[in-house]
Parts: sequence; structure tokens; C-alpha cells
Amino acid sequence: MHKHVDWDDPGADSVMRHFEKDTSGHHSDPGPGDILSARHEGAIVRIKVEAYVEDTSIGEVVALIATDNGRRMKSHGKLNLGDTVRLPDASRALEPQPRHTDDDGDDPADEH
Repeated sequence: MHKHVDWDDPGADSVMRHFEKDTSGHHSDPGPGDILSARHEGAIVRIKVEAYVEDTSIGEVVALIATDNGRRMKSHGKLNLGDTVRLPDASRALEPQPRHTDDDGDDPADEH
């Protein structure tokens, strides 16, 4: 049985928007074993695809990651590691880039 999830809108991090801009044609549908990302209640959710049907991936939640500190979680809200979920292509999200620090530990983006 699949757990129903209300996925966050990926906004600017939408995978589908990214592929719309990609004119190289290197986009393919997800397949078994692929790892996809989405957002749920602000957390990053990674799903290992088991099947792909009608623009929706079905798979197991293999990671739940806090976006503020990168901490791995066993559960987030009603979602748990190991749950089987459905992820529509429209809800897939690129993962945020990690913040880089310079040699003294400061974030260069904070320097203006």
C-alpha cells in the first residue's frame, strides 16, 4: 500500500522546469533503482524508484534530510524511512547546493 504524501511545490527547484530548458534531449523517464528527490514539509525526501507509471514514480523512502543542517532523520511528520510512496514528476525537486565555507569557516556569500 502506498502512503499518500502532499508534496511541497518544488518552485524554482523543479526538475521538470530544468528539463524544459534543456534542449539536449538527454532526459529519460526514471527507472527501477534510480534515486529521486522531492520536498515534504520543508525536508528533502529521497525515493528509490521501483516502478514508473503515467508520469509518476513509485518507490521507497530511503532518506529524509533536514534542509537547515543536513541532519538525517528516521521520520518527518507522518513520513518514515521505508514507506512506499507515489511521486508525480511535477513534484520532483533538485536538491539544494550545500553552502561552501572558506578556510576560516566563514561563508563567502555573507561577505559583501
